[in-house]
Amino acid sequence: MYGSRGAVSLFATGGVAKASVAVAGAVLLLAGCSSSDGDGDGEKDESGAKVSQQPKDKDPFWVNPDGNAAEQVATYVKDGKKDDAELIRKIAEQPTGEWLTPENAEQEARGFTEAAAKADRDALLVVYNIPHRDCGQFSGGGAADGNAYRGFIDQVAKGIGDRATTVILEPDAVLHMVDGCTPDEFHEERYDLLRGAVEKFKSLKNTKVYLDAGNAGWGKTDDIAEPLKLAGVEQADGFSVNVSNFYKTADSTKYGKELSSKVGNKPFVIDTSRNGNGPYTEGDPAENWCNPPGRALGESPTTKTDDDLVDAYVWVKRPGESDGTCKGGPKAGQWWPEYALKLAKATK
Repeated sequence: MYGSRGAVSLFATGGVAKASVAVAGAVLLLAGCSSSDGDGDGEKDESGAKVSQQPKDKDPFWVNPDGNAAEQVATYVKDGKKDDAELIRKIAEQPTGEWLTPENAEQEARGFTEAAAKADRDALLVVYNIPHRDCGQFSGGGAADGNAYRGFIDQVAKGIGDRATTVILEPDAVLHMVDGCTPDEFHEERYDLLRGAVEKFKSLKNTKVYLDAGNAGWGKTDDIAEPLKLAGVEQADGFSVNVSNFYKTADSTKYGKELSSKVGNKPFVIDTSRNGNGPYTEGDPAENWCNPPGRALGESPTTKTDDDLVDAYVWVKRPGESDGTCKGGPKAGQWWPEYALKLAKATK
């Protein structure tokens, strides 16, 4: 997502590529999908193509039975590629973040949260639409201005309603103000927009919100602590670390705890989706975050972390979806089955 930005790239947050999502019409059908309801682990159907929910006591988040990985499992089963299907099942049967699109934010938020509620699970949504997003790189874009962004947040909140939901709020938005990526002229508005988003989501009955706080490799926690406060982290449920990145869970936990001590001892969640082998350290340092080879899936999502400050391990980034058009990858957020297979194969 940073492209080639010289020295600044050494502190890159790690390829926050917007995940692709279903069009609104498809999302609205999710509430009636055939995923396992309740606490059942979900048996495979006769073809072996169906994916199941994780046990609720282990992980309360919803598995999308119509996600890209699940569709890939079905395709491999149909084609007789049973070994490949079982590898991709490692991804398909874990809950992952649903990255909302601004064009259909209310419909998608409603569709995902209704489907999650029907399965007696919590939805995990990613809000990623801040103006001047990603500094114009692979995942550039975002709302046209502050008013458009406030309208977007209102739509997401309306779609969520009173259903149990966890929101990961704006990957990189604070970090990019700290590392110099986002110009100073946009900082004041961005802080205001993030505070407003935290306030809006916290006004909902059953929604938790975690403000993104970068990763273990970008720099010093002293530099981001006060900006996080300005962005509303003390009013949020906590913060997220390692979104779309590859830092080991132990390193992310250390970073998170150090940062927590400087922002009111707030808890945090860690994206463990692709950190099984840690960061990639070869090739161009400016693009180590982008579709790195030799990576592996990390710890499965769970709220049982055995650490009072770590609320959950979550898969915010959807494994198998491209970080951007680098190393032969498709555009950011597009499903890349070959890369997904490599992640699964490398996972112990």
